[in-house]
Amino acid sequence: MFASAVHMRIIFAGTPPFAAAALAALHAAKHDLALVLTQPDRPAGRGLKLQPSAVAREAALLGLTVSKPASLKAPEIQALLGNIHADVMVVAAYGLMLPPAVLVQPRYGCINIHGSRLPRWRGAAPVQRAIEAGDRDTAIDIILMDEGLDTGAVLFSAPCAIGVDETSGTLFDKLTVLAAETIVRVVADLPNLSARAQLPGASYARKISKAEATIDWHDSATAIERRLRAFDPAPGCESTIDGERLKIWRGQVAVDEPDSSGAPGSIVALSTARLAVQCGSGVLDVLSVQKPSGKRMAVADFLRGATLQLGWRFT
Repeated sequence: MFASAVHMRIIFAGTPPFAAAALAALHAAKHDLALVLTQPDRPAGRGLKLQPSAVAREAALLGLTVSKPASLKAPEIQALLGNIHADVMVVAAYGLMLPPAVLVQPRYGCINIHGSRLPRWRGAAPVQRAIEAGDRDTAIDIILMDEGLDTGAVLFSAPCAIGVDETSGTLFDKLTVLAAETIVRVVADLPNLSARAQLPGASYARKISKAEATIDWHDSATAIERRLRAFDPAPGCESTIDGERLKIWRGQVAVDEPDSSGAPGSIVALSTARLAVQCGSGVLDVLSVQKPSGKRMAVADFLRGATLQLGWRFT
């Protein structure tokens, strides 16, 4: 953990575990965390009881003051933030828009921890979209926030490689550690940093929709394999075979494609340990699946209890 040479008075705004790790790192660096903002408690679990966010839980453990406003537009909230006289507001996956009146309150402005290299991916799902697109690397970018969506000038960029077998879950873990380390470094040197405007050529990382979880076997095997990893652990990818809905977690593009003219979704190779499915182009070897209400299993374990036949088609 880095120790800060500059003592900053900070308002922190964030919600998920990604943000909670950054909050803990700033606290460990001995900054004055005057206020923590996070989303209101949400229903979760089987009983749908109201549960605090990961940031709210971390702030409670650290003994920090927490506020959970539904919006930052109310005059009383903006007055509360202004009266803190913060040096900087650090924002990480907060989930609420910062009005212009809030953006200008801190001495050094509001800075955002963004989980991609800008302007490559702006928006809600940069980690998933980077994997889905086949990007080989990404970054933690710290930006000086403006009124646009991830359009602010970049203060610092910390690169991060994307492995060939990377899932969004494993990449989130790597970026969470990198973000915590990077924000401590940036805040420590904030008075000396110069922001650079983003280059043209932005892509929008739209939020993952439930409809995208259904596999379209007309896509290429490469595209499907990437989406399996991008949507792991959530929402996962699904398809139906013999009336049963299956989650398909892992696959690989077949090197030895079976000689088949089957329609997309057709099983073109089947053995005790192999389930190969024709795609729009190429063949996908399915490696890991999950039955409804079951656990993930290797395809060999699944096939021991399955009654699939060559030529059957996933729909």
